Amino acid sequence: MEILRIVLYSHDSLGLGHVRRNLALAHALSNQLPLLTGRYVTGILISGTALAPGFDLPAGWDWVILPGVEKSPAGYQPRRLTVPMQDLVSLRAGLIQSVLEGFRPDLVVVDRHATGIHRELEAALRRARAAGPVRTVLGLREVLDEPAAAIAEWEKMGGAPLVKDLFDAIWVYGDPAIHDPVAAGEIPHSFTKLIRYTGYLAAGRPPGSGKLSVQRPYFMTTVGGGADGHALASMAAAADVPAGVRHLIIAGPQMPARQITDLRRRAAPGVRIAERLNDMVLHLRGAQAIVSMGGYNTVCEIMSTDVPALIVPRIHARSEQRIRAASLASAGYLEYREINTLTPGILSGWLARRLGTRVDRRQARLDGLVRVPQLAADLLQPVLRGEASSAASSSREGAAHAAI
Repeated sequence: MEILRIVLYSHDSLGLGHVRRNLALAHALSNQLPLLTGRYVTGILISGTALAPGFDLPAGWDWVILPGVEKSPAGYQPRRLTVPMQDLVSLRAGLIQSVLEGFRPDLVVVDRHATGIHRELEAALRRARAAGPVRTVLGLREVLDEPAAAIAEWEKMGGAPLVKDLFDAIWVYGDPAIHDPVAAGEIPHSFTKLIRYTGYLAAGRPPGSGKLSVQRPYFMTTVGGGADGHALASMAAAADVPAGVRHLIIAGPQMPARQITDLRRRAAPGVRIAERLNDMVLHLRGAQAIVSMGGYNTVCEIMSTDVPALIVPRIHARSEQRIRAASLASAGYLEYREINTLTPGILSGWLARRLGTRVDRRQARLDGLVRVPQLAADLLQPVLRGEASSAASSSREGAAHAAI
């Protein structure tokens, strides 16, 4: 069986959301594309976080880790290297271009930022498309930001002409009945012909191995990567929990060590603190209730369960988490509260009301991890037919030459 080559890119400046989303896609594409196309899958995940290799990869995949960037009040800056930002961008751009030229992918999926950090991806995509055949996709979470901020970002990176020039499709990983970023003004209407709504990347995420054993019943607090999750985690740790109920707090691998130490010092009996899980879905399903920040991946994992959830979104940098939480709360799938209105007492009251109840989320479109491989197979058909035609033509030419 022939091989399909796939590259999934994420820039990764804050948190683990981008790389976790691409990992979910890598597993889904590897599992389903062989049945849809008759081709095995091999792939490369390009990431900007050194934490990425800690996650399990599908067979046939590997990592390329770019030198890291982080956000500062002045914009992006090198995370570790002591070099000017323009030098770091040039280095990252050269690495990306080398990967695409050397690996020659059939499909490239770019997560969220169409041209990467400071347009580091643009030249590599143009060269790959010129060399062809390759299909390129821009993958977007269902909420970008407040409309004015989102549109300004589109314009800054080149606007509609550039996006239409670089991409064959835009996949929006959400349910437009809950939140439609085009109708909301976050994505230009001129992109409509490229857009396909996939549904949330929720159902079908691997449950994991269950290595961390937690005695039931328990409720769970999770704060994503953890870089800005200490305030919520410490408030949850201070909440009163009904007798006999344990509390599992996932601090996140990016929470500073001093903050994790502080959480452990505050922890009451029955509170267990872990820095990370390789089986988040399994533990979410087993919980009696969930308190969480509002990142895309964690919300998708929550939506794949019937466990009641209170979302406390990040309120700085972007409005993304607040918009997502409000949209899902309006649809009746979870509850949300901003952290400046939350207290341990309010959280205790919520837990007393919600522990052990169930939420029906089956009306939401949660099958994005099935829909994406189908969209990929459809998009790749001209490429695959072209390769087949080329092979047949070469065979005929070879036979004719032999006859002469």
